[in-house]
Amino acid sequence: MHRNMNQIDRRRFLRGTGIALALPLFGSLAVARANDSVTNPRRLGCFYFPDGVPMPLANDPAYQVWAWFPHGNGKEFVFTKCMETLEPLRNELTVLSGFSHVASRNVHGHNNADQFLTAAATGDGDRDYTNSISLDQVLANHIGDETRIASLVLSTDGGTGTARGAHTISFDKNGRPIPAEHRPKQIFDMLFVKSDRQSAKRLAISRSALDDMLADARSLKELLSTSDRRNLEEYMESVRQAELKVEKSKKWLDAPLPSVDSDHLNLELTTDEPREYIQTMYELVYLAFRTDSTRVATYQIGRENGIGRSDHLSRAVGFNLAHQLSHETKNPDGWKNFGIYCRFLNEEFGRFVERLRSTPEPAGAGSMLDNTLLFYGSASSAFHLSRNYPLILAGGKNMGFQHGQYVNQAGNQFQGGPWLGDREPWQDKATVEDVPLSNLFVTMLQRLGVETESFADSTGIVANI
Repeated sequence: MHRNMNQIDRRRFLRGTGIALALPLFGSLAVARANDSVTNPRRLGCFYFPDGVPMPLANDPAYQVWAWFPHGNGKEFVFTKCMETLEPLRNELTVLSGFSHVASRNVHGHNNADQFLTAAATGDGDRDYTNSISLDQVLANHIGDETRIASLVLSTDGGTGTARGAHTISFDKNGRPIPAEHRPKQIFDMLFVKSDRQSAKRLAISRSALDDMLADARSLKELLSTSDRRNLEEYMESVRQAELKVEKSKKWLDAPLPSVDSDHLNLELTTDEPREYIQTMYELVYLAFRTDSTRVATYQIGRENGIGRSDHLSRAVGFNLAHQLSHETKNPDGWKNFGIYCRFLNEEFGRFVERLRSTPEPAGAGSMLDNTLLFYGSASSAFHLSRNYPLILAGGKNMGFQHGQYVNQAGNQFQGGPWLGDREPWQDKATVEDVPLSNLFVTMLQRLGVETESFADSTGIVANI
């Protein structure tokens, strides 16, 4: 009698093989299991680019050629030169306009990467900074134990950055930034290079240290004031999170790491080779998904405000600094230059989408793209404008997503135009009331298998996608 491989506990199965597997589930058995019911994995990848996009006004000759948003609506739309590299993937994606986070619509655009996946009221420089859990971490908390790495957090600049100047778009349930990794070699090693022989010993020491810390905290609690107890509770919550990580590490300690072909990767890259660097970061996400090392990934392609190594990515297409391009759209060929850079970013995202589309699901139905939901965009549109975010959803057809459309909630009433040195678009009154982006997040989470009716400031779901 044939046994469905999906019914075998993956950790026990891996230990039983005694070898490193190319895939956690044997893709070669997919045909043999064709008559069995297949539970496809559900994956999420979120990708953020800074500094907004070209938004020339309709009376500007550049509008027809270099505007980021397509022309049209629904199934009837036309990509501009800024977006035309995505034409071969037209039926695999949905472009959205007229969505933004309610709490940030009147805030300078460079403050907004922090809240792109959280919808929190992170405020501006004159207010206290608070944040909340990000979309990816909601899913990671829901399915994270199913993979060795709960979520893969990447950025071009690495670390956490600063308040309103994040180097990460992932935030834990307490609103704390999750440090992002930016070095391809370290990312590859984390995913595919076996830990040293001291791993078990270190985990045992960590387990003992955590036990001692929790015991001390419980004793101390009886001596503290109400206010101090709250502070202690937050501290203990951090310890508990560390405890969960230690326990998870123990479960996976004996599981062989996947074996992958890395001959095509240059793992010593920096942003001095910007196109290859971005391609490598996308490839590492692909390999992490392909081997089921994780099902949740974020990549912040660049930080806001032209600070850090990510501002050098525009050198891939012959420009010096990326952020500067958004300031120079009033100059001759300004929209074109900015559009060429955004076209480059779109092209590399499209390359990643195609990589997933061309790979059959290793132990399921359809392609990897059919089982992977990709969210790509920015929290600015026109110059520093925190409205009408430029957004793309791709993949996830096996989750019910219907693509090949432009969901244009903003109509033709775009704000934008070049910055002429005086008022900026974000300082002007909105001409259209955007849909809460959190509504889309609720829709995404539901399709990803999370039972929820709300996220942050959501007011419902987004239908017809």
